[in-house]
Amino acid sequence: MHIALQDGARPWSSQELIDTRSAVCAELRRQGTQVVASLLDNSAAFVVLDEACAEAGLIHTALPLFFSPAQVHLALESAGVDTLVAEPSVAQSRSDLRWEPMQLAGRTLYQSRLPARHIKYPHDTAKITYTSGSTGAPKGVCLRGADLERVADGVVQALRPLGITRHLSALPYSVLLENTAGQMAARRQGATLITLPMAELGWTGSSQFDPARFHAAVQTHQPNSLIVLPQMLRSWCAYLQQSQQTAPRCLRFVAVGGAAVGAPLLAAAHGLKIPAFEGYGLSEGASVQTLNLPGAAEPGTVGRALPHSQLRLSADGEIHIKGSLMAAYLGQTEPIPEWWPSGDLGEIDADGYLYIRGRKKNILISAYGRNICPEWVETALSSHSRILQAVVFGDGEPSLWAVIWASPAQTCDLALQEAVDQANAELPDYARIRRWVRAKDSFDARSGYATTNGRPRRASILAAHAPDPALPLESIS
Repeated sequence: MHIALQDGARPWSSQELIDTRSAVCAELRRQGTQVVASLLDNSAAFVVLDEACAEAGLIHTALPLFFSPAQVHLALESAGVDTLVAEPSVAQSRSDLRWEPMQLAGRTLYQSRLPARHIKYPHDTAKITYTSGSTGAPKGVCLRGADLERVADGVVQALRPLGITRHLSALPYSVLLENTAGQMAARRQGATLITLPMAELGWTGSSQFDPARFHAAVQTHQPNSLIVLPQMLRSWCAYLQQSQQTAPRCLRFVAVGGAAVGAPLLAAAHGLKIPAFEGYGLSEGASVQTLNLPGAAEPGTVGRALPHSQLRLSADGEIHIKGSLMAAYLGQTEPIPEWWPSGDLGEIDADGYLYIRGRKKNILISAYGRNICPEWVETALSSHSRILQAVVFGDGEPSLWAVIWASPAQTCDLALQEAVDQANAELPDYARIRRWVRAKDSFDARSGYATTNGRPRRASILAAHAPDPALPLESIS
């Protein structure tokens, strides 16, 4: 019997998943459901619900469990959700809703029927994914089922030579990258999808990550592929180095995305037998667009376009993408252009490899008129093992300064200054960090200093850490 899915409790055959999915599909139709929202941990139940919505032609929006009550309310209202399926813990915390228990793929979950609202969706909308962007208000991206399938099939085609038969979902399915390039791709290529509760993979909430527990799960379940965030990879590498271990030999491909990675981190990963390869994508393009691959990788790039994607650069260096584009932002009627302006700056070399140079809107112009992408400097800083996260400022100022979160947090000032000095040695004089402050908290969704996929909320960080102009520079650090 081919095992299509393992959820830590039992194996599922393809036929069992089909039968369960069909039953859920029939029940959703019987209820008259049109738009489903889920607040679920990774599980067989999520996979069945997601696929049942697709089979029934319903809209599904997977909401992160770490969304605040205000964010959840906004998403439910804006998407016109009529059926909410949630974990028992969510139902217990939301006494304002009326809940009914439901059995789904061997688990007891809870369902709440909400008042139907007339919302005009783009034609063929199958999924609404919410990205928090640079503010706390989630923004709905309407995606067509055919485009999601196109992305998943592009990933399957690119990875086919690797012979991947087991994929472990290391990110929540509410993260579009895992939903498409992980869950959907694994299911469409016939690989075994290993879906475990996030706590079993070392996650607590959205930002507390235990690399030791994660490593133990990888050893136990022996996947061939994973998708991780740069911060996860950094923590995993540090754990392996400290414990004098290397990654399990079962791994053939570890995709890294969501934020800049940096060549030193990838080199460290490869030295620890982690086959890590950087990629690039965006929600508006239904997730991943480019990927480095074994035998087709260029350090410092995010790889070449996948089969479903096309790339070009505008006159000012902005990356434009074509293929698998969203139908629209929820609530907006503006037509989507054939080529979508990503907001990212980049370069494409003669072999088609894409270099990311930073966000167009983040460009800093120093008091001396130099244009500087802060992401470039931040990658240099965070490539040092003692700097876990860094955000750079200095627009209109004579020199740059940084907010730094140390690794470990108790790292002394002298050691941090040495790390900054090493990064500065690799940078031209106009891009060097002349002063720095310690971050008041880590850069993540919980603190409000980052989006759900790890991109820093620069305005929030600046507001919390801007130095007092009355203080002398040497007192800042």
